Amino acid sequence: MRKLVHPKVLILDEVGYLSLDSTQASLVFQVLCHRYDRNQSIILTSNKAFGEWGEVFAGDAVMASAALDRLLHRSTVLNIRGESYRLKEKRQAGISWVEPILEPPTKPSGSGEGKMPTP
Repeated sequence: MRKLVHPKVLILDEVGYLSLDSTQASLVFQVLCHRYDRNQSIILTSNKAFGEWGEVFAGDAVMASAALDRLLHRSTVLNIRGESYRLKEKRQAGISWVEPILEPPTKPSGSGEGKMPTP
């Protein structure tokens, strides 16, 4: 915990990319509270709307609300809208279609379809 409250600026990138379990959510909340009480800076990025933060904090809407209360009290919110710079670069490189990252599994071809390999 000391490593997270010691720096002059703490950067939390992609908050909400992965959901936190209850222990992780509690620890993140404690860090936010500690830094808030000491007027220490936090830079936080997220693609989650504030209304979706309950999901991020292990389904605990009360904890999410309390975290947002502290984060937003003395903050400047920059809401950046528009196309992802990664997708924009792909389009500029001449790639007009970007395949989805998660695709459904395809059926194996051949006569062994559906069989498990034997050791």
